[in-house]
Parts: sequence; structure tokens; C-alpha cells
Amino acid sequence: MLELLDQQTKLTAHQWKIFGASVLSGMLDFLNFYLIGFTLAFFVQDWHLTYGQSGLILFSSGVAAIPGGIIFGWLGDKIGRRKVFIITILMLSLATGAMALTPDRGWLYLTALRFIVGLGVVGVAAVDVPLLQEFLPAAKRGLVSSMSIALVPGGGLMAAALSASLGGIIGWRGLFLIGLLPAFMAIMIRYWVPESPLWLMGRGRLEEARKSLAWALQVDPATIVLPAVAPEPQKAKWLELFRYPRSVIAGFLTGLSQTGAVGLGLWQATLIVLVLNVTPAQAAFMVIWITLVGIGGRIFGAAITDVIGRRPSGILCCLFGAVMMSLCGYLHAVYFGPIPMFYVLLLVTSIFSNASSAVCYPYMAEMWPAKLRASGFGLVYGMANLGKFIGPAGLAVIVGASNYVSPKATLDGIVPGFNYFAVWYVLALLAYLFIGLETRGRTIGELDAMYARKPAEAAE
Repeated sequence: MLELLDQQTKLTAHQWKIFGASVLSGMLDFLNFYLIGFTLAFFVQDWHLTYGQSGLILFSSGVAAIPGGIIFGWLGDKIGRRKVFIITILMLSLATGAMALTPDRGWLYLTALRFIVGLGVVGVAAVDVPLLQEFLPAAKRGLVSSMSIALVPGGGLMAAALSASLGGIIGWRGLFLIGLLPAFMAIMIRYWVPESPLWLMGRGRLEEARKSLAWALQVDPATIVLPAVAPEPQKAKWLELFRYPRSVIAGFLTGLSQTGAVGLGLWQATLIVLVLNVTPAQAAFMVIWITLVGIGGRIFGAAITDVIGRRPSGILCCLFGAVMMSLCGYLHAVYFGPIPMFYVLLLVTSIFSNASSAVCYPYMAEMWPAKLRASGFGLVYGMANLGKFIGPAGLAVIVGASNYVSPKATLDGIVPGFNYFAVWYVLALLAYLFIGLETRGRTIGELDAMYARKPAEAAE
């Protein structure tokens, strides 16, 4: 049945709808995730919040990443991708909307709801990429799933634009109410996107799988021939993930490649002010261009992943990401005429760091057999979110800042700081080179067969 997917030369309108739902959900996830960074500015002084209290509000969602990835990844394999998608979208949107009811100085209330938002954001990611990939032919799986990642930063831009244009009118409570938007997405998915045909087949529900596949291919279900012998229902325990140590290690290290990018993202405006002696407003404007260039970088990463392969793409992006990141530190005081090399290198770094994101996240989902795909991706994606802490915190220690909520530092540690960011790309590069397996062009069935073989055989 699934061979019909891999015989496709172009996607149907329904498959593009699944792609659109994936992009929109990712953007809305980022909108809700980053909204707190803008709304916090409205009340941080009036509430007399300490750095520690502000830090708990900002990073409580990151704390939820590891349990969220594990729990909802496991549920995605247990009860289905679609159900978990709907549950987690509702969770994060309703929790964000509930923040509009925050009592005065209710930072603990905000912290608790941000934890729930974090669970929802990671939960959506844990099933979103596997669900999309399982509706795609092998020849287009890398490009299309990477493109869904490429457009996600639009959610951060939406958060910035809404805060700038409406924040003064509707206030921070009104901005939180905008976070209810993803709830409508859940309702749409409920009546629109069917369950993954691969997951249904793994549960022995062949007739439902045929209808799901027919919907995606836009053909009459009767034209899809059911197998003469039904496959045995797939059952797997979560602990079976550790029978695939290459996938665990490679997924974790390639995911941690984003540690430097996340750390730099939090510190970027501060460093631009410090190095280039510009105002915070000018730095914010310069960061917008870095973000836009980064979206182009993600599109570049998506474009090459099916052309040269996942591992070569990852190696290329991590190599240039590490070199450019390191040069940002060494050449921070160099000018090419009136042009500061620091800013030029930040732009170039943004291209390769974002290209790396577009390559690594879909690849992390392909590292697992079908029966464990959501569980495996949820595990390594959740663990990779450690980068959200060790990235900015590591630089804070190196440059001597007392906190990284509102970082203040000197230039003394800028070279070792950027080298610290670069190291994470080097670790990911080594994982692509020596641990990860190539998945380009392999059908879902071929991936399952590859991971069923012994590690040495699979590496060949």
C-alpha cells in the first residue's frame, strides 16, 4: 500500500494541506513560545521582579521540554499522531490564553502556565514531523519536511510584530489572548487531516489506513488493494529506544548543534550594542535582518537535504556554522572600510545555523523504525532542548555576566564565548560523520529494514 506514496512524482493538494497545517502549527507554536519575551517587558518593572523570578518565567517552558518530548512522543506511538497533535495544540493555546487572567504580581501563576506551554510546544513537535513525513514519498520527504521547519521562525516575527503594533492598544493581557489562535487550528485538524496511514497499518487497522492513504493521494479507496496477509500489529515498549544507541547518540548530538544558535539568539542584541556601540533600538533593527537572512538559510538547508543527502548537508552546515561562529569572536573589532565584519559574520552565521536546523530536525525523526518514530524523535528533541540552557548560561559564565535574563558583560570573553558556541557545531559534525546513518531516498519500509539490521550492517 505504501509503495503508492513512493511512486508519486508530485504531491497532491491534500498533501500540501498537511504541509500547510504543519507550517502553521509550527509558526503558532513559536508565536506562543516567544510572546512572553515581549509581554514581560510590560510588567517586569511594575511588579519589581528579580532576575531569578524573570528567569523562571522565561525558562520554565524550556524545563518542560524533556518530559514533554518523552511523554507526548510515547503517546504519539501509543494513541496516534493526530490525537496527540490536537491535544498539545489545545494545551499550549489554552494555557497561553489563560495568562490573560494572571493576577497582579502573579509570577508563580505565569511560571506554571509557561511550563504547560512548554509541554505543548514540544509535544506538537514530537508528532508533527513524523505525521508529515509519513504522508510523503521518500524522494520528497527531506525537502518538504525541512521546508516546514524553515518557515517556523515566522512565528517569532509574528510575536514581535503583534507586540509592536498592538501591545500599546490591547496591553499584555490582550496579547496573551491572541495565543488562543492555535485552538482553532486544533478544530481544523480534527475534521481535516486523517491519522497517519503508517501508524494505522502498524495497529492492524488496514481499512482505515486505506482511507487515509486514499485521502492523501486523492483517489478512490477501492483502487488501493489491501495486502493478502495483514501485517502483525506493531507493539513496542518505550525502553526499546535504547536498542538503537546510534540513533539516541546521533539524534542528541545533532540536535545540540542548535545550542550555539539559541545562546547567540538570546545574547545577540546585547553583543551588537556592546561591540558596535549602537543603541538598543538600532540593535533590534539589525537583529530583524539577521532573522530574515536566517529564514533564507533554512530554505537553503531544505533545498540541499534531498540533493546531496542528510549527512553531507549536516556536515556542510555544521562546518561553516562552526567556522563563521568562531570568526565572529576573532574578528569582532575588524572593519572592512565602514562595514563591521562582526555584523557581516553574524549574517553569514545565521544562514548556516538556520540551515543546520532545517537539516537536523527532520533527520532526527528519520532515525527510528516506524513503531518508535514519535517516541524516538520526542526523546532526542526533548533532550536537545538542553541547549536552551547550556547555550546562554555557558556564555554568561565565560563573559562574566551575573545573569542571562538581562545579560551585562564586557568584551573580555567574546573570543572564548564564540568558540564555545562553535564547539556544539563540531560535536554535531562528528555525529554526522561517524555515528548517523544516511536516510536520503529511503522509503519508510527501507528505513525500518535498515534499523532492524545489526549496527555494523546498517552502517554499510
